[in-house]
Amino acid sequence: MAAVLSVTGAVLAAGEFPATAAGCRDLLKWAMKLGTVRRAGVEGTGSFGASLSRSLLAQGIGVLT
Repeated sequence: MAAVLSVTGAVLAAGEFPATAAGCRDLLKWAMKLGTVRRAGVEGTGSFGASLSRSLLAQGIGVLT
């Protein structure tokens, strides 16, 4: 489950993406259509969220756990 929030905390959009390399790419492309992505909160960075965290960090996006 993913959600894009505005700087004021309003939910702009929500979606679901698989915990795969393709899912990580799709999630990032989806989020970037809504604006500049500077930070992402990721749950489960030691398991399912680990590859997503690495992918985001590689794109220069800060990861909050």
